[in-house]
Amino acid sequence: MKRSTAVFLQGVTVLVGLGVLAFLLGEPHLEGRNARATTFEIYFKDPFLAYVYVGSIPFFVALYRAFGLFGRAGREGAFTPASVTALRSVRRCALAVLAFVAGAMVIILLKGDPEDRPAGVFMCLLAAVVAGSLAMAAAVLARKLHASPGRSVGGTS
Repeated sequence: MKRSTAVFLQGVTVLVGLGVLAFLLGEPHLEGRNARATTFEIYFKDPFLAYVYVGSIPFFVALYRAFGLFGRAGREGAFTPASVTALRSVRRCALAVLAFVAGAMVIILLKGDPEDRPAGVFMCLLAAVVAGSLAMAAAVLARKLHASPGRSVGGTS
């Protein structure tokens, strides 16, 4: 991987992380039931919001590991044991996010407002597709890197 490509991917990773962090911190203030609530009520009296924040930890760990993976790929190349380890870590984090999303869907279906359920289930399904796709891509790439350390990913020598 070229150094410029690695730096670009690291920049995209940082921007995604900042965007998600801004969304996680800003969205609760805009939500309908929290529009007039105090900051304490928003952040400390909503157990579902706490669940979402705990569930976002594996996402940020995966971003951190991906950032390091891109930096390492730019310096040393993609075919290192550390790259395979980072990809496996990203896969495990994506599966953890998928599990948290499944738990959120159960909470929404059991305790959510009947009018809000369709939108909540749709958002959970959307997040599940993204997390599942990321887990699958990381697993396939890790397997490909682990199986053929002397060849490039495209199959050419």
